[in-house]
Amino acid sequence: MCRSFRPDPVAPELVDHLVDLASRAPSAGKTQGWHLVVLEGEATDRFWRHAFPAERRSGFRWPGLFDAPLLLLPFADPDAYVARYAEPDKARTGLGAGVDAWPTPYWTIDASMAVMTMLLAAEDAGLGALLFAVFHGEAEVRAELGVPDGLQLLGAIAMGWPAAPASPGISAGRSRRSAQEIVHRNGW
Repeated sequence: MCRSFRPDPVAPELVDHLVDLASRAPSAGKTQGWHLVVLEGEATDRFWRHAFPAERRSGFRWPGLFDAPLLLLPFADPDAYVARYAEPDKARTGLGAGVDAWPTPYWTIDASMAVMTMLLAAEDAGLGALLFAVFHGEAEVRAELGVPDGLQLLGAIAMGWPAAPASPGISAGRSRRSAQEIVHRNGW
């Protein structure tokens, strides 16, 4: 994950290419129930001023984060899945009855897979990216950007050309779990 960016713009064609690749991620019933608000250049302030206002930035460990020329806001659409699974070829599942009929929120899973695909594609294109949670100002960001009610914000993605390497995050020093710690063969 990149935390320091050059302010150089990213070509819209490259962003469209990344989104095209992300649209190929797995999708239950090929619902593809996710949306992406892309803020470019000075428009990124429409996010930052609510989520991380200037007066809170003093002393922030990664000031180069605010130089990212792109902010992408991925949204999952639960109603798209309910509507898709109410269609004749999926109606027998009962999942078209409403979001409460779903034992697993596939809108979150599918949108997350699309985001991961986009992050990997960005890395492959030489871009840096950081997925982070929106802890503050979500309601204000939604109002500012006219985001419809009912969509689930997965977080925010800062994206652009990496600046000089920044210091790694605090958690970077933690060891990675081994396969033996993760895998439970033939049962728990």
